[in-house]
Parts: sequence; structure tokens; C-alpha cells
Amino acid sequence: MAHIDVSGIDYFLSDGTQLLNGVTFKVPDGSKTALIGPNGTGKTTLFRIIAGDLFPDEGVIGRSGNMGIMRQFVGQVRDGSTVRDLLVSAAPPALAAAAREVDEAELAMVEHDDEPSQMRYAQAIVDWGDAGGYDVETVWDEVCMAALGLSFDRAQHRPASSLSGGEQKRLVLEALFAGPDDLLLLDEPDNYLDVPGKRWLEDKLNESRKTVFFISHDRELLNNAAGRIVTLEPGINGAAAWVHGGGFGSYVEARADRNARFEELRKRWDEEHVKLKELVNMYKNKAAFRSDMANRYHAAQTRLAKFLEIGPPEALPIEQNVQMRLRGGRTAKRAIVAENLELIGLMKPFSTEVWFGDRVGVLGSNGSGKSHFLRLLATGGTDPEREHLPVSDVEIAEVPHEGTVKLGARIRPGFFAQTHVRPDLLGKTLLEILHRGDEHRSGLGREAAAGALDGYGLAGQSEQKYESLSGGQQARFQILLLQLSGATLLLLDEPTDNLDLHSAEALERAIDHFEGTVLAVTHDRWFARTFDRFLVFGADGKVYESSEPVWDEKRVERAR
Repeated sequence: MAHIDVSGIDYFLSDGTQLLNGVTFKVPDGSKTALIGPNGTGKTTLFRIIAGDLFPDEGVIGRSGNMGIMRQFVGQVRDGSTVRDLLVSAAPPALAAAAREVDEAELAMVEHDDEPSQMRYAQAIVDWGDAGGYDVETVWDEVCMAALGLSFDRAQHRPASSLSGGEQKRLVLEALFAGPDDLLLLDEPDNYLDVPGKRWLEDKLNESRKTVFFISHDRELLNNAAGRIVTLEPGINGAAAWVHGGGFGSYVEARADRNARFEELRKRWDEEHVKLKELVNMYKNKAAFRSDMANRYHAAQTRLAKFLEIGPPEALPIEQNVQMRLRGGRTAKRAIVAENLELIGLMKPFSTEVWFGDRVGVLGSNGSGKSHFLRLLATGGTDPEREHLPVSDVEIAEVPHEGTVKLGARIRPGFFAQTHVRPDLLGKTLLEILHRGDEHRSGLGREAAAGALDGYGLAGQSEQKYESLSGGQQARFQILLLQLSGATLLLLDEPTDNLDLHSAEALERAIDHFEGTVLAVTHDRWFARTFDRFLVFGADGKVYESSEPVWDEKRVERAR
């Protein structure tokens, strides 16, 4: 038995803004329930409240069953932690505590190597066994083989940062589905997964007897795996929840019907309000001349007061109005020319040409080198001219390669970083970033900056620092900076991963109107439909072109 009961949750931000307003819903035992909603409405905050990381200002969380959690940072691990540390982060609390004690005791023994340190280490080993550590290592061996193609012994000390975002996600998901917890909280589990990985996740969700509550913006995943959908809908006093008892296939029509009912109920309420006010005014005028009308006047006042005390029906949710306007500009006809280009240790030499105006999807399994290819282009390719330098201060790691890839005249690459890591933006508010400008783009006056933020649905976050934004808000702000930078070549690394449904559609429209060339690494099956041609990084280490999306390429065959 495992369920979640969310009742009347209110949550206020540190500046006094109400983020959640009376959020109430249930996640039934055995259900696969998705949480969706516009970026910044509080989905991850609500998850953290359910997980016990945060405490609500009002309301209570009830649940049954042991809970396993995959947090949003998985897929973005770039610190010194290892594969073992990543697996420990998904383990039950007692097991995780025993693992940490083993690590600390081992370190203490290396530093001191005295009898107390040795006794501490010996006790930690005993406690690890008592907690089921050796049994779980057997499970982790299966997990590592499934996710990485390596045994746990070979993988455990590898840096987690050496794994792609999708490999990190798959590793933790394999561990959670194979683990003992019967209630899972998954914060955007599909992010960074390639399409075979997403299909695997859909199958796991459908086959598992566990109760799963997950955040996702992937329309096909929602359609294929969610049996119920909870929507956080923004309102004047914070977001409230609406529950659709079916899958995504019927969601859009159900939401439209619901909104139409709200509109009709509000119309009737307004009409009744007018009638009651007219009734009060009529009896007020009559009571001024006839004393026998005083009682009717007071009765009408009481009726109006009770009507107003109950209040109007639930208001229609506030709709986001995201208007992305990527401009671009004319460039040389041949935008990119690659000749015998080899990404060392990743893909075999290949040649290709990309023409002005092309929309190219870059497809393939995780770890195949797709992001490396985009990063190479983002730095201007081989021996770049000054005009080919990137249009932002985003830090781009060098990509070892042989052969050449060159950019055409007037090509200015604009890079969208998959992980949103932007040290150049840390500690600055959005208004400050836009107002100051940089060597790539002019600064904007306060009014112009506010207008630009409003067009991307970020007006309410203008005084927030970049690092405090949600993943989707960071994604939208990165795209806004590309708009302002004058980029003529868009290099987008998984741009829809953190975007809500409305923002993803706005990006699709913006790309359609962009005057320039677009290359996008994506595992978003819906988004990929908008592209003209595809470069596929194959499992055999070869890069080939396709006129249709190819989603079934396996892990690249190479020594690991």
C-alpha cells in the first residue's frame, strides 16, 4: 500500500509571494500520476514538500509506503561524486547512511591508520552488511550493466560527471525501479533520456506495481504512461491544482470543457450579482418613503452579503503568453561545411554540408557525441574567424577533433546549453543582465528590458537572480538572450527538456520564423517533427543523414 494525500498546501516564497494556494489532490495506490503546469508554478517545490525537504506554510502531506526519490539535479552532476555516490543518493535512508559511514570511516583510516580508526571502519563494514549493503550491491551490479554496460565493480569509482545526462538518469531510474521502495517521486525523469530510454521508461511505468508520481513535459510520455494528470494552474494568489482522471489523450479536451464550464458559471454569477444589487437599490429607494419596505430592504442586504461571502466560482487559470521572437539574418548559402570530421574517441570521420535556412535535427543515443558536435560548432569550428565566435560568454569546453568543420560568412553561432550552467550569469538579476548587456549585445533600458522579459513570461521574475529560476525559466531566459544577441546559427542542445507545453510550442513557432540556420540535439519526438533533415549518430560510430527521425540507434559500440 503506497499513496500520497496532499491537503490544502500553501507555500510562500521568502519575498512574501504566494507560490502554492490550497493545493489538494491524491495519488492513489498503484497509480502512475503526472504533475504538469507552466514553468515556475511550483512543481519542484511541491515535490520537495512531499519529500520533506521543505515545510508548507499551511496544509498537510499524508502518505503511506517507503518513498524513493529522484531529484532534479540527476543528469546535471558535474562535481566530484562517483557512480557509487549517485546510486547511494537513490538508496533508502538507512542504507545511504551506512554507505556514508563506510566512506567516512575509510577516509579516517587512510588519514590516521590507528586502532580507533580501524575499529570504526570494521564497525562500519558490519553495519553496511546489516543494512543490506551486500545484497544491494548485487542489485547495483544489474543496474550498472543495464544502464552503462559495465559491472558495478568497474563502474563504482568512475566520476558521475563522466556519464552523459541520460546515463545518469537511466542509472538512478534503474536503481529506483529495482529497489524496495513502493512509492516513487520522479522529478522530470525523461530529461536527458534518448528515445529508446524514454520508451524503456514508458514500459517501466506501465509494468511496475509501484505508485509513481512524476513531473514531465514530454507529450508522448504523458500520453503513453500517465493514468492521471495533476495540473498546477497559476492564479493571482498562487497556483492551485486540478486533477484529470485520465491520460493525456483526453486531457486537452477535458481542460477546454472545464474552462468553458468555469466561464459559464462566472457569467451566471455576474448576472445574479447584478440582479441582487438592483434589488437592494430598489428596496432602499422604496424604504426611504415607505416604512413597510424596511424589512424587505434589510432582507435583500442580507441576501447580497451572503452571496458575496460565498464568492464567485473558481476563476479561469491565468494563461501564459510566451512570445519568442528569434530574428537571425542572412548569411552565406553554405552555413556549415564538415570534411572528414572526426570527434576523437566518439565518432568516425564524416563529411556534411548544412545550408542557410536548414532545420537539422541531430539524433542518436546518449554518449554518442551529439553535444560535442554542437559545442565544436558553437566555438566557431576549426580555426574560427573572429566573426564566428559565439554570441555569449557561456563556457564551452574544447572538443578534440581531426579533419575540419568551418562556418560560412556572417554566421554567428548562438549556443543553448543543455544543463543551463552559466557562470557568467550567476549572482545577477534578469533585469541587471539585460540592462548591463555585454560585448555581444547592447544593454536595454529598464522599460525595454521589462518588455522583453514579459514576452518570455518572465516579468514576475525580473528581480530574481538567474540561479534561483526554475529549469524552464532558465531555458526561456537563455533563448531570450539568443534573440537579443544577433545569432544567425542556433545550436540548441535539448532545448525543450525543461520547457512546459506552452513554451515548447512557442519555441517551435519562433524557430519556424527564424531567418537563419538551426541545429538541435533532441530526444523530443514531438519537437523533431518540425525539422527538415536529420544527422544521425549511429551505434557503429558512423554519422549518416536521414530525411525522417531515427530513434532506434543503440549505445555506440566502443571500449568502456
